[in-house]
Amino acid sequence: MITREKKARVLSGIQPTGILHLGNYLGAIAQWVEHQAEHDNLFCVVDLHTLTIPESMSAKERYQKTNEYLALYLACGIDPEISTIYIQSQVRELSELTWILNCVTPVGWLERMTQYKTKAKGLESIGCGLLDYPVLMAADILIYDTDLVPVGEDQKQHLELSCEIARRFNGLFGETFKIPKITMPKLGARVMGLDDPSQKMSKSIGEKKPGHAIGLLHSEAQIKKAIMSSVTDSGQETRYDLASPGVKNLLNIYCALTKKSPEVASREFLGQGYGHLKKAVFEAVMEAIIPIRAHFDKLIGDQTYLMKIAKIGADRASSLAQQKMLEVRKRVGVH
Repeated sequence: MITREKKARVLSGIQPTGILHLGNYLGAIAQWVEHQAEHDNLFCVVDLHTLTIPESMSAKERYQKTNEYLALYLACGIDPEISTIYIQSQVRELSELTWILNCVTPVGWLERMTQYKTKAKGLESIGCGLLDYPVLMAADILIYDTDLVPVGEDQKQHLELSCEIARRFNGLFGETFKIPKITMPKLGARVMGLDDPSQKMSKSIGEKKPGHAIGLLHSEAQIKKAIMSSVTDSGQETRYDLASPGVKNLLNIYCALTKKSPEVASREFLGQGYGHLKKAVFEAVMEAIIPIRAHFDKLIGDQTYLMKIAKIGADRASSLAQQKMLEVRKRVGVH
């Protein structure tokens, strides 16, 4: 096992809801895999966050999705010999720290969160957890003395709030929490919906609306249909700077998968028509997804192995969390 001493600690996680799609892979997981040997990584399946709207998923579905995502982490190439892979709810100290951080977090800070205001629209009853979601996220990050948190644009506001909460706690009780650095991946960080390139590819929309997303577990036929019917325009402009949003989205996917620059890709498809571009994107997608799916099929059938990996990861994460909570309890004066 690679030593973790003196390496920056990185925390990343995804909610086990909806379909894990190409945008999640390119914007997050592929980069976790590529850089996992460089850092002390904590990769979690954040199942507690799925409870913010509890009626959206049954207990059985939540359990199954959590296991599915755990298997997909491994299938995509996250190595348990290098990285710590765990299920969020198995670290009990997180709930304790969330309560303590709740007590120092102004409600106004939470009410200004864009995601809260968006998700609360149309709900007859809003649970405290929906408002409190960012505090649990802050606990996730701060309890491990995390150095770096790579996120997409949609979570940047929540990460900034985590830093504000840490500073407020430190101001009230003394220096306790490390202020993490937010990092944003440059390539593939924002894959848009194939049916609507003005909207980010979404796990929840992808589950309900065929043609929106490319799921990592979708069939070859589903993937081909989604790509070949993706929104473009009536022309054939493939030069990146002049391309329409739908074409630019396809070029972004192609570049992220092939590691080619937009300039190189633009020349490759110049004058070829969008059918040629879509075919190339489909081939690049399948080249990436086929080995992931083959590995996943083996893993999901071995629940004993999956739970072993989860326990090893949770034991290590819990050890770090327990150490931090000893310090936090002493700072605030509770036993």
